[in-house]
Amino acid sequence: MSTITLAVLVPLLPFLGAVAGLLLGRVAPGFARPLAVLPVLASLGVAATVAWRQGGGKPIDAVTELTPTGSVPIDLALHIDGFAALAAVLVTLVSACVQIYSTGYLRHDARYPSYAALVSLFTAAMLLVVYTGDLMVLLVGWEVMGICSYFLVGHYWETPEARAASLKAFLVTKAGDVPFLIGLFALAADAGSFRITSILDAVRNTALDPGTPTFAAVERIDHPTLIALLLLAGVAGKSAQFPLHTWLPDAMAGPTPVSALIHAATMVAAGIYFVARLLPLFQASQAAMLVLAVMAAVTMVGSALAALAQDDVKRVLAWSTIGQLGYMTGALAAGDRAAAAFHLLTHGAFKALLFLTAGVLIHAAGTNSLAAMSRMSGLRARVPDAYWTMTIGLLALAAIPPFSGFFSKEAVLVAAEHAATGHGPVAAGWIVLVAGLLTALLTAAYATRLWLRAFRGRGAEVPAHGRQPFTMTAVLWVLAVPSLGLGAAYGVLPDWFGGGSLAPGWATSVLATGIALVGGVVTYATWRHTTAFAGGTPLGAVAAHPDADPGQVEAEAIASHAPAYGDVADAPDPADPGRLLLGPLHRHAAVGFHLDALYRAAFVRPVNAAASLVRFLDREVVETYVRGAAALPRLLGAAVRRAQTGNLQTYVSALLAGTVVLTVAVVLAVSGA
Repeated sequence: MSTITLAVLVPLLPFLGAVAGLLLGRVAPGFARPLAVLPVLASLGVAATVAWRQGGGKPIDAVTELTPTGSVPIDLALHIDGFAALAAVLVTLVSACVQIYSTGYLRHDARYPSYAALVSLFTAAMLLVVYTGDLMVLLVGWEVMGICSYFLVGHYWETPEARAASLKAFLVTKAGDVPFLIGLFALAADAGSFRITSILDAVRNTALDPGTPTFAAVERIDHPTLIALLLLAGVAGKSAQFPLHTWLPDAMAGPTPVSALIHAATMVAAGIYFVARLLPLFQASQAAMLVLAVMAAVTMVGSALAALAQDDVKRVLAWSTIGQLGYMTGALAAGDRAAAAFHLLTHGAFKALLFLTAGVLIHAAGTNSLAAMSRMSGLRARVPDAYWTMTIGLLALAAIPPFSGFFSKEAVLVAAEHAATGHGPVAAGWIVLVAGLLTALLTAAYATRLWLRAFRGRGAEVPAHGRQPFTMTAVLWVLAVPSLGLGAAYGVLPDWFGGGSLAPGWATSVLATGIALVGGVVTYATWRHTTAFAGGTPLGAVAAHPDADPGQVEAEAIASHAPAYGDVADAPDPADPGRLLLGPLHRHAAVGFHLDALYRAAFVRPVNAAASLVRFLDREVVETYVRGAAALPRLLGAAVRRAQTGNLQTYVSALLAGTVVLTVAVVLAVSGA
């Protein structure tokens, strides 16, 4: 079988699994789990075969015209380079782990068949984005992921948190998709094609001297800055970058496997992947690269501060994802696609691992609150698999050598240093380098805080919520392998990514690792100081039912967090080292620096006020005319009906009176009176 045929099967297999799951889920629920797991496992095997055949060599291209449009054609185009091949392996690996994990996580959930089918559709859409060579086909996968995220985040639609989170995720990402769509059409109008290879050719032609003889015969990009900024709006929404990142922490109201899928391999990775594919277009505009760098810096630092203030274990990881995506954006702003791609792969492995271990942790503790876990003892003995694998994931997140996150984060910092020293956009390089080092300090701090409060609690024995299914714990060790060892591939990956060296630099390695160790040590010392307050300040209660499925335990924990602790993200816990470390900044960081409040004041309230005004005008003005138009004939009809008495004498009298009146009127008219 040819490589092109195999590549077509990669997104097709999970898509067919999704269709079959939706059709057979209710009539034959016994097939739901095989239809969820087997197609994605097969897709993983095929994607690995495609990557092995591609081997980081010459890109594989195939194209057929989808339909004649009369202007810019739309093609079913396939473009597989080393980056696309490895990204597809990551997507299918994480999706397979999520599907296997979900068979235990939602083992008694009545809506599991539709959930599993949507996860498969989500996977197929991301694979379409990864493999396609045409922007309109990419847009299809882009939008399908948006609708899948709406349904999956709102899986527990009975809870108001899940309903609000799914709606917010959909609306915020759509706010970015509108300018994104405009940018795509503007780009195609300039380049004369939606094909990515043709667009990149047009970008290269933009640099040609207008005096060259062939200048008039080539397509070029006339508005690179405008197009790049429009596209960045969609990227900011999809990849949760400032200022459209606010949907991602709230999306934690969805099931944990969905969180792992969104944060590690789909949805948020799509924006980064898109910029990496079209990086020369963004490099054609210095303004766009500077905006990209500022967006990355604000995202990195702001999200790390917010993560240090969160009480919900999944919200800590959600803010962490935003910051790690900021690292990837920063690498792209420095002009290094290889560093961004490297961090995308390593982050996908250890972030999927962290979210899936968080699901085990929440089920064992019966709560998602770090404040409550810090008042429990014996949690690490209850879930040894989650303890060790989460430790691996957090060390990779904190970029401690030799874990994979160290190598990929160092590649980003080296790229920023390279740009700052004059080998790229200097201003963008300095912005990313300074923000990256500061974020390394904060990342180690919140990773250490999470580990200490989750596994070093003191107090009553952790409540018994039963053992986790084997399918939930087995995949943790599968993901622990790349989280630990993928970084060692930095020597061979440049051939796959078409970039320069990914080797760590001595200066940035020593500086960043030293900064990370300082962050961890300071957080540990602060925890030793504040943990004495835990015994004297009981907080909340574990409300989850001990015999419920892991998914139901998590849904109950999320729903009960705000009533128990007073806030969905925070808990008034004096034993929290984050409070002491952040000081007066803590209350602002816990709510994401009030950006949601700003959006409510700037957009939500005006829209609600406008809707109220329209409703008032419709009810009091428009309906008044409608009611009047109906009332007048009704009144006339009533008057005429009263005249119909059925009495012959009355009719004759009225006829005579009318005759007399008409006669008098005629006489007066003739006499000229």
